Amino acid sequence: MKPENQERITRRGFLGSTALATAGLIANCKPASAVLCGEEESDSAKAGSAPIKGKIALEEHYALPETISTSSAASHSPEFKVQILDMSSGRIAEMDRGGIELCILSLVNPGIQGIPNVLQAIALARRSNDYLAECIAKYPKRFKGFAALPLQDPQASAEELTRCVKELGFCGTLVHGFSQVGEADSALYYDLPQYRAFWATVQQLDVPFYLHPREPLASRRQAYEGQPWLIGAPWGFAVETSIHALRLMGSGLFDEYPKLKVILGHLGEGVPFGIWRVDHRISKGALVTKAKLPLSQYLRENFYITTSGNFQTAALNEVLLEVGVDRVLYSVDYPFEDMSEAATWFDQTALSESDHVKIARNNAEKLFNL
Repeated sequence: MKPENQERITRRGFLGSTALATAGLIANCKPASAVLCGEEESDSAKAGSAPIKGKIALEEHYALPETISTSSAASHSPEFKVQILDMSSGRIAEMDRGGIELCILSLVNPGIQGIPNVLQAIALARRSNDYLAECIAKYPKRFKGFAALPLQDPQASAEELTRCVKELGFCGTLVHGFSQVGEADSALYYDLPQYRAFWATVQQLDVPFYLHPREPLASRRQAYEGQPWLIGAPWGFAVETSIHALRLMGSGLFDEYPKLKVILGHLGEGVPFGIWRVDHRISKGALVTKAKLPLSQYLRENFYITTSGNFQTAALNEVLLEVGVDRVLYSVDYPFEDMSEAATWFDQTALSESDHVKIARNNAEKLFNL
């Protein structure tokens, strides 16, 4: 292998070797930056070792008291509602249980994206961001924030993101998928031409854009009929978000704005697993995108992927092989997921000590200039 390729061992290169890329095998190797077996074992994580402290988690949600009834938190238990509304000692105690030093907080799904009235969306985004800033000011060493944006109006979103980053000190934005505009049965995706100026602002501010899932619209759920459990987090979330991510890649967005940084949760919403076939079928020539490069190259160079709500080692190994350890970030998806369960899984994965620390905090420190 040539030296310049040693920093990026992808699934393609690894599977081309004599090694078998099974979850069991990879679990005993150094993933991504050093996936090949046979390296020294002294740096490997050992079962029963002390929990990793100082984690940074970045898909952790809060709700506004006045809008919780219209959010995805509405259908959950009273205990859950207490957790998602708590922006003080209770949340910090849960963070401590999971070894989390810092949480980057975001408004719960569907956030601002589910408000068809543009003026209402703009007003609630500002209210949400001001509220979050007030909470962060009380615990500045434990909380930071992602801006909620009214992407029903791209220009207003660019202005609000600029305010949140420059005045409130936010780390970027987390957006809940497509935005409904004007009427409930509408959906705008951000590869559309009217969003190019917004993306220019994101790149200029040099902050990440977290593309978070939301449910498909009720009018577009024919494939889910009779199976309501499929619509949300178990499956529909990933389908909706992976399509949106592929739309961004295929639109030429990252050719125009090559320094954009987009985050996907839940170990990539299935995109790392399927990206080879996407590129393969496009390469046959009958399918045409506006992208200048293979879509997998954008995945490796413009996307970051978190562990939120997907605590499976085989899936983590796949992501590490596809994008590399420097592009993976620790997250929980609290309070939809448990801080301790996430930590127990992650702390016991057979990663090297250096890779554990990269995913747990160092990659986030670098991405967010913390």
